[in-house]
Amino acid sequence: MGLGAENTISRGKVSAASIEVYLDQTDALPGTDPRRLDNTMPEKAEEERPTWGRNLEFILASVGYAVGLGNVWRFPYLCYRSGGGAFLIPYFTMLLLCGIPLLFMEFAIGQYTRLGPVHALAKICPLLKGVGVATTVISFLMCTYYNVIITWALYYFLNSFWTTLPWQSCNNSWNAVENCSSGLTGNASNLQSASQQFFDRKLLEKTDGIEEAGGVRWELFGLLLVAWAIVYLCIFKGVKSTGKVVYFTALFPYFVLFALLINNVQLPGAVNGIIYFLTPVWGKLLEVQVWVNAAAQVFNSIGIGFGSMISLASYNKFNNNILRDTLIVALTNSATSILAGFVIFSAIGYMAHVHNLPVDDIATDGPGLVFVVYPEVFSTMPVPQLWAALFFLMLLCLGLDSQFSMAEVAVTYVVDEFGVKVLRIFKRRELLVLAVCSACFLFGIPHITRGGIYVFQLMDHYTAVVSLMFLAFFEVLAVCWIFGVSRISKMIRTMLGKEPNLFFRLNWMVATPLLVLVILVSSIAQYSPAHYGKYVFPAWANVVGWGISLLSIVCIPLGALQEIWRNEGTLLQRIKHALKPTIDLDAEDDHPEEKKLKFPLITINSHD
Repeated sequence: MGLGAENTISRGKVSAASIEVYLDQTDALPGTDPRRLDNTMPEKAEEERPTWGRNLEFILASVGYAVGLGNVWRFPYLCYRSGGGAFLIPYFTMLLLCGIPLLFMEFAIGQYTRLGPVHALAKICPLLKGVGVATTVISFLMCTYYNVIITWALYYFLNSFWTTLPWQSCNNSWNAVENCSSGLTGNASNLQSASQQFFDRKLLEKTDGIEEAGGVRWELFGLLLVAWAIVYLCIFKGVKSTGKVVYFTALFPYFVLFALLINNVQLPGAVNGIIYFLTPVWGKLLEVQVWVNAAAQVFNSIGIGFGSMISLASYNKFNNNILRDTLIVALTNSATSILAGFVIFSAIGYMAHVHNLPVDDIATDGPGLVFVVYPEVFSTMPVPQLWAALFFLMLLCLGLDSQFSMAEVAVTYVVDEFGVKVLRIFKRRELLVLAVCSACFLFGIPHITRGGIYVFQLMDHYTAVVSLMFLAFFEVLAVCWIFGVSRISKMIRTMLGKEPNLFFRLNWMVATPLLVLVILVSSIAQYSPAHYGKYVFPAWANVVGWGISLLSIVCIPLGALQEIWRNEGTLLQRIKHALKPTIDLDAEDDHPEEKKLKFPLITINSHD
């Protein structure tokens, strides 16, 4: 990593002539504007940027980030509701046209620039540099509430060791006995299952609405602190620590999924559930919304637009084969979603058989699937404590992998932006990571109050649903159309020795941007206010939700206005100047951004 001007001056006296030579030579470098030195060369720490110990660590970290809770609780239900086996046609079509090209693009940006999303996108398109800031904001916001899911999983994991599982019967102090059923009751019943009451009345101690905060759930407060302590211990050394942890957190879920599948398919009714999951409804292929849902699922599952893939790739070696890694990550993610579908629907088929209910009455998605339906499944299995403990440990691993990557985006931004300055305050990177984790923990406290489930749902709706597609569209606009396919191809040729093939170039130029635009328009057209079950949020809560959403979206126009303001000339000249990339596209060594600094630094020393 290159050194900032402040580091250079601290080494000795620098003459005005030397500085002039420095500026002249910097200006001679392609794509560099001396007026933008503060933008293109933020102060960095003295040491070079760390890299993954092995390429396998990067692949596991990327797979761990992509394969998250959505693969388990979102994809199976979406597939079943969107045509069963027929849904796989639009799903894999969108994976080819949208998912793989965009993942390859983000890997290329991160690996070439060796910077996080903020500074990488600022170099690619200064006018839309706010997109990078927005990705950091949205990752930070998601960090504050995503760890709450890990907290719930920890709570269930610890309660899995009781002699009798606490969600197994209605004979507990928290149960409303007159309204409780010891088994799943189906969507048409007014009764609640014991597992539903455990979730609502024991875990959450849920109030009647967002207006009633109800005080902090101190058990969850302690577990949220534990969850953040786990995250900190896994990322405090950067890729050195994360690269070792992912060997377990990325691989263990597959052990549990295959174990559950082997166990489930032997249960009565399991085959009927799988058939229900896969039975194609070909007429669904004629519905535009099914194709939009497929594209959105691919997009959200892989994690495009959050900045995490750019951050992870920025720690790669310069010539790492990112095309191979892209295919491994994308296909593994999709295969895991299908595997999870078999696991989930084999269990749902079994429960439908046990309770003599239609599959429709049991099938659901979201937290209700993993914290209500599946715990009920374990209650009827032999050795339920073992299966429950394994399942919730799997959820912990799935959540932690995604949490690592989102937290790393925030840390990477601070290090890239402030470098030496921030290390003067915190002294060590470990203390900086501790500060970021502590801030996320404090912002997460409202989610573990008795009314926290409503805060959680509001945040998730307006952060993960509304904001993300805006960010994704402007990222694709900045990279594919403004920066241009020819420049992306040149970056990849420099790293891999050959340009991407025609398939990728055509997708970047036409198919991918148009698909993202269609998803964005569809998301806006289908917008509906947030709700939690039958509870409808008051108007003021939705206004707050839009305010949360705008925290990230507003970074885009503000960044554009700031870039236009700092340039010189007429308005048109300023805009044209802001559209020019500042990235060095003629790099030939392993650290293209260091080249800009090291060459002039040698010249300065020779004139001292």
